[in-house]
Amino acid sequence: MTAHGKKYNAAVAVLEKDKLYSPAEAVELAKKAAYAAFDETVELHLKMGLNPRSADQQVRGVALLPHGLGKTIRVLVFAQGPAGKTAMDAGADYVGADDLVKQIEDGWLEFDTAMATPDMMPKVAKLGKILGRRGLMPNPKSGTVVPAEDLPRGIADARKGRVEYRLDRTAIIHLAIGKISFEDEKLLENLGAVIDAIVKAKPSGAKGQYIKSITLTTTMGPGFKLDPKATMNLAG
Repeated sequence: MTAHGKKYNAAVAVLEKDKLYSPAEAVELAKKAAYAAFDETVELHLKMGLNPRSADQQVRGVALLPHGLGKTIRVLVFAQGPAGKTAMDAGADYVGADDLVKQIEDGWLEFDTAMATPDMMPKVAKLGKILGRRGLMPNPKSGTVVPAEDLPRGIADARKGRVEYRLDRTAIIHLAIGKISFEDEKLLENLGAVIDAIVKAKPSGAKGQYIKSITLTTTMGPGFKLDPKATMNLAG
């Protein structure tokens, strides 16, 4: 069993065993319990009533956080010709084709999100093993394979706080909703946007209870189990 330090134990002491917290209570207590010397990320973990092995029970998509994630997002776009110019004009940090593919193959990964125009995907496909394991591979389902004319919108969304989510092999969805330095109301609005997106993404094969449990935590802090009904009420 892992031994925790005094600060963590003090943080856990604010938890009430078996209590389901309202979103507002959980956000307030999670911020108070955060003890690290850095601006901890506020995270959400959802246990889903889905079978990850069933093709018709997959969940994957994008939520646009109204208040972002509290960090500068470096956007890379695989595009060439007029589409490349569109991406540059729209403010992408890095734009290229074969040159970027080569840089990434050589180990360069100094970006936070990657997009590609459809014509670039045959070139980008060879980066699957590198980008896929880091959640950076452009994919139509996550809205990161973008027609040239939609690049300005896609890049703007990424800047605002575009967070991707997907069901993992243990039927859990993990994602960030902001930083502890955010005002409580901003975290709650980001939380509502995430829940709304996941509810709308309910797959056709879902049976029974869709969201089994929701836990809010911070990078180093304890987890607060949310009242599912109160949390679902935040959805648009």
